[in-house]
Amino acid sequence: MLRLVAIRLVAIQLVLSFAAVLVAGQASAQYGGGGGGVGSKAPTILSFKTMYGVNGPFLGATNPVRGVDGDADIWLLKSAKGSLTSSGKLSIDVKGLVLPTGLNDAPEFRALVSCLAVNGGNVVETNVMTNGFPANEKGNSKIKAQLTLPQPCLAPIVMILPGDEVVWFAMTGH
Repeated sequence: MLRLVAIRLVAIQLVLSFAAVLVAGQASAQYGGGGGGVGSKAPTILSFKTMYGVNGPFLGATNPVRGVDGDADIWLLKSAKGSLTSSGKLSIDVKGLVLPTGLNDAPEFRALVSCLAVNGGNVVETNVMTNGFPANEKGNSKIKAQLTLPQPCLAPIVMILPGDEVVWFAMTGH
């Protein structure tokens, strides 16, 4: 009889523990948490294998994207791939980001991450930029940075900029 009572108590404790874990997980998801136990990796919020080189209607100040003008010159891109985590870890491998001449004239590339964030009851655009990373004449560069993103960072866009201006050469999309 005592053994049956003990088994029932253990079963009740297990059910209550499981329910507590479910409630905590739901609250975390609802209020912007992303797991985050000891040793857990921050979830990837953006992963991309393509970028779009600035051209056409995006050249210059006519049609800025998230407050950033396109460069005045056309930029062509062979390939770009990267990822961004919710904790702000950004990694981009850029290959062949060049002018129509086939050369890159920017000694450094930077990345800009643009998020839609919530401030009070308002949605605001928030842009966060990396420092410069070496870029060669062929337009190749590896960008690895830790950024402080707004929480939440919604609808992120990643742009590649030169090291000395705030205009974009390429951005996520195709």
